[in-house]
Amino acid sequence: MPGANLTRVEAQERASIVSNPKYTVSLDLTQGPKSFTSEAVISFDAAKRGASTFLDLIGSRVDSVELNGVALDPAKVWQDSRIELKSLKVHNEVKVKALCDYSHTGEGLHRSVDPSDGRVYLYSQFEVPDARRMYAVFDQPDLKATFDFSVVAPESWIVLGNMPASSCEPVDQQTKPGTLEKAPAEGSKRWTFETTPRMSSYLTAICAGPYAQWTTEYANEDGRTVPMGLYCRQALKSALDKDADYLFDISKKGFAFYAKTWGVPYPYAKYDQIFVPEYNAGAMENIGLVTFRDQYIFESKATGAKINRRVETVLHEMAHMWFGDLVTMKWWNDLWLNESFAEFMSTLCTAEATEWSDDWATFCSGEKSWALTEDQLPTTHPIVAPINDLHDTEVNFDGITYAKGASVLKQLVAYVGREQFFQGIHNYLEKHAYSNATLADLLAELEATSGRDLKAWSAQWLEESGINTLTSKVSTDAEGRITAMSIEQSAPEESPVLRPHRLGIGFYSKNGEGKVVRTDRFELDIDGESTAISEVVGKVRPDFMLINDDDLTYAKLRLDAESLKFAQENLYLFEDSLARAVVLLSFWDMTRDGEYPAEDFVRLVLKTLSSEHQSTTFRYALGQLSTTAHSFVPKSRRPEVLEEVAQGLWQLALAAEPGSDEQLQLVQAYLGYGDDQDFEDHARAMLSGSSELKDLEVDNNMRWSVIHALAGQNMASEDEIEAELSKRDTTENREFAMGARAVRPTKAAKAWAWDQALHNENLTNSQIEAAADGFSGSGDEDLYAPYIDKYFEAVDWVWAHKTFHIAETLLNPLSAGGLYPYKADPATLVRTGDAWLAAHGDAPKALRGMIIQNVEASRRALHVQTYNEGLRK
Repeated sequence: MPGANLTRVEAQERASIVSNPKYTVSLDLTQGPKSFTSEAVISFDAAKRGASTFLDLIGSRVDSVELNGVALDPAKVWQDSRIELKSLKVHNEVKVKALCDYSHTGEGLHRSVDPSDGRVYLYSQFEVPDARRMYAVFDQPDLKATFDFSVVAPESWIVLGNMPASSCEPVDQQTKPGTLEKAPAEGSKRWTFETTPRMSSYLTAICAGPYAQWTTEYANEDGRTVPMGLYCRQALKSALDKDADYLFDISKKGFAFYAKTWGVPYPYAKYDQIFVPEYNAGAMENIGLVTFRDQYIFESKATGAKINRRVETVLHEMAHMWFGDLVTMKWWNDLWLNESFAEFMSTLCTAEATEWSDDWATFCSGEKSWALTEDQLPTTHPIVAPINDLHDTEVNFDGITYAKGASVLKQLVAYVGREQFFQGIHNYLEKHAYSNATLADLLAELEATSGRDLKAWSAQWLEESGINTLTSKVSTDAEGRITAMSIEQSAPEESPVLRPHRLGIGFYSKNGEGKVVRTDRFELDIDGESTAISEVVGKVRPDFMLINDDDLTYAKLRLDAESLKFAQENLYLFEDSLARAVVLLSFWDMTRDGEYPAEDFVRLVLKTLSSEHQSTTFRYALGQLSTTAHSFVPKSRRPEVLEEVAQGLWQLALAAEPGSDEQLQLVQAYLGYGDDQDFEDHARAMLSGSSELKDLEVDNNMRWSVIHALAGQNMASEDEIEAELSKRDTTENREFAMGARAVRPTKAAKAWAWDQALHNENLTNSQIEAAADGFSGSGDEDLYAPYIDKYFEAVDWVWAHKTFHIAETLLNPLSAGGLYPYKADPATLVRTGDAWLAAHGDAPKALRGMIIQNVEASRRALHVQTYNEGLRK
């Protein structure tokens, strides 16, 4: 895998030597389509005269290295992406001139060509270790520095950095020889940016190209006026233009909410948000220049769940400006300090400062279900994870770091009190502004404001892995009054930690209108194996009792028998969206654990969907329905159940309000089956405009969804796919076409998709993802059987020859997609996967983790299928 893998020990050693770094970085982006020139001048102090250290740089060529005025031989000092610096003085200056390559993998400085108009767009993505792909740097978070950037680019381009531009001038064509690889092309400009405040290198950013632009201002709470900008490709200009005012409004609400909640105004000079193509992540919190994947610009009709998610993402990245950017972790083991906090705060802000007031239901259905899935894998880890090197970090952007951490922070707020929590955050931000901090620093401030000793709490919640199960037990007398209630707590054998929980117990009953509503609520602390709940003794038992009401804590829930039975029959009548989400997540967890019949869950979800209007709960219920029907129902029953689900979804779509969010989601879900005899007729009618679905908008994305679905049933030819692409050849549509070609359930199509994903070096990262996901998207066990051995034979080669993000896309842990042939026989996958793991005990931890997660998904499918098969005997 390209680039040296920095270890924690090496980073600590370098930080003990290097201090006060300052960078002046000059880039020339007019050198052609493959490479750009990079010149970095770095001044820094050394802890002692004569010490040695190194810079990080991934490039195609290093032309010169000069240390304290002495020229060094690049061939001798630049090895394995490191530039060795020996015999340091107390004060040092190093100059590095290099030729670096543009990326097509979404890492470093990515270059994308829009096929619809031929325009070129560049953007940087540096987390975790990829600033070194653009300039020579001490690339670790605790060596904060100031940065002065200048960029030569075509005069028609906009160039953006972390700070406002101080000048933008035509380039003198008589540039002195040797300054650049060659004189910049005619019509170039040099953009020079103001000096940054002290910041970590992974948060630096450059974006350049003929981006469309919108601007406004924010009256900051400290009296400054903060310029704001939105940017996207010209091809998406009309689509973003419809949402620009809304996105500015959401951003301003975020500024106001965070400044008020923490008592610290936005600290930086500007705030630009730019939507970029072929992006690996959702977004990145570069200081003053946040990058987003441009799938967040909706040319076609978007579900409420996607719109809600975009709002959360905007507010998540904004929260990082304080928590992660202003105050940054010292090393990646405290990554959760960034991500968990931003996830928690963006949900809180979305719920309290925007129209998405039910966002905690969104969090429960989406993020929390993600956390529960990953926390029950052998690869689970503490929220404060042990991070020994960069590869450990790269696989730590997961459901534990983001979603479990955010859920546990919600529990911490309930535990210490909201006012005390945010006063502690204020003190933490003030004390450590523009520097680095650790978990101990945060806990010290929270202990001071709350008066609670958080060391034991942290040891149990943050420094131990695993998830507890809370089980409700209730006894009543002949008159229906509660005589006893307890909550039993258990923990998995591999992580036998029982934790204190602050939680709510909700009483719910049907009202006169037939709706299930909350009639009473109790909030209390539990701890240990069993806690008696005296607060409810003597009260009339309601229809339903919800432990963890309002979702205050993080745990698996097992309801008492009467509550479980009531929910099975009446979940669709629950009025509160968060209560529905909590209960549905409990049913899903039981189904995944082989404790609740898969076919009962299928029917529960179909019934619930008939009245559900919370868009994200709707979205995840459809996903859980699909997993259950395709992977958990035994093979002998699967065709019948899949047909039942397909027909059920179609009938729900017909009954949904025309043009509604529910109709759109139901149609999208229906297209993922193809298991009823009318499927092709329904799909073709959508394409022709003759569907019986009223007011269904068959726009660009919906047309491609239909074509993809038809291809997945071998009902769409290559000519049909090509004809659709020729109507509108765009970045997005090329990816859709790639996926449609790959999803066809034929030996030839799978062989083609496999080869394209692994070996076509001309594909972008997004096209590789489309090919890999299409490969695994449709077909039966027999079609994928040959790929079991092929997959495990390819693993080492992928890891050795691909960048981390491409390897992750291809090997693809945890989800349906990538080249893991998860639709093959699960028993064979488990057997072959276990053999690979046994033979590769010394494989890198990150790689083993991916394989373990895939094998465990197959192992779970096998276990749950066996459980459900046994129910029929």
